[in-house]
Amino acid sequence: MEIAILIYDKLAALDAVGPYEVMRNVPGWDVRTVAKEVGEVRTEDGSLALVADYSLDQVMATDLLLVPGGRGSRGLMQDEQLLQWLRDVDRTTKWTTSVCTGSLLLGAAGLLQGKRATGNWLVLDPLREFGADPVGGRWVEDGKILTAAGVTAGIDMALHLVAVEAGPEVAQAVQLGLEYDPDPPFDSGSPEKAPAEIVAAVRAFAAANS
Repeated sequence: MEIAILIYDKLAALDAVGPYEVMRNVPGWDVRTVAKEVGEVRTEDGSLALVADYSLDQVMATDLLLVPGGRGSRGLMQDEQLLQWLRDVDRTTKWTTSVCTGSLLLGAAGLLQGKRATGNWLVLDPLREFGADPVGGRWVEDGKILTAAGVTAGIDMALHLVAVEAGPEVAQAVQLGLEYDPDPPFDSGSPEKAPAEIVAAVRAFAAANS
């Protein structure tokens, strides 16, 4: 299984690194990082760097494509070179996936037309502009398109993919190896569960920093 993870400036680190940690632990799976150019990109606040080993023109086919989200995804929604690359690579994939606002990039490339999809809870409605049917949940599968909700949901989606492709025993072994056993101190990880004042504060912060 060949996996290509798109990275770009101002991405959300865990959107890419969470699924990477899951998939790199599967025997026989080859995970590659791809960007417009080979070299370093920086995360949303610039404090962490990731390195792309391949440029877009070096990766024109892959079994699994993963598109993370982050503030930088907004500017890329009008980047025709990248959008065309997404379309071209999607023709070769067994799975085309996204995490968080990465689904907006898939939508902008025309890959979510008529598809059920999800993303960060703050950007579900804009998916309609791309002909998608936005729904909730940690991840949504529609054909070969898998879209995950915000940030940490990419880990859940990646474990699902491992179970489908390599078997549930392998997925469980990877989960145990990562000791992925969430037990957060608060049950406020979704707008349905978080206190109303917290939801309002996060909405306001996101609007001010979009």
